[in-house]
Amino acid sequence: MTDDCIFCKIIDGEIPSHKIYEDENIIAILDANPVSKGHTLVIPKKHVETIHEAGGMNFLHEGLVNVSNALEKAFNPDGINIAQNNGEKAGQEVFHLHFHVTPIYEGNELDVTYNRGDLEEAEKTVEEIKQKL
Repeated sequence: MTDDCIFCKIIDGEIPSHKIYEDENIIAILDANPVSKGHTLVIPKKHVETIHEAGGMNFLHEGLVNVSNALEKAFNPDGINIAQNNGEKAGQEVFHLHFHVTPIYEGNELDVTYNRGDLEEAEKTVEEIKQKL
C-alpha cells in the first residue's frame, strides 16, 4: 500500500466505495465520476502504477472478462469499452494501475478517428517493437 493512494485506501476499507466484486487479487468498483451507467474500475490489490509493472498479473484478464460480462447481462449496452491509461500524458490521474470498463449506450459513443498508416513506416515500426520483445 502507498499512503497517499486513493485506490489503496479503498482496498484497505479506509475510504468507502461501491464495490461490485472482490477476490484476493482484484477489486471492482463503480467509478466515482462515471461516463455511463455501470462504468466500473477493475483494480489490482497490489500497488503498481502502470501496466509496465504488471508482469504476472494474468488474473486481471479474468477480472475484466467477468466484469464486462456482468455489465452486458445487467444493462444490455450497445457496446463496452475497456481502457487503461499509462502516465499523465495518456490521461492517467490515479497512479495505481486500473482499467475502465465502460458500457456504451446510444448518445455516449466513443469517437476515435484512426488514420490510414503508411506501409513502409509500419514495417519499420514492427521491427522496432520486435527488437524490444
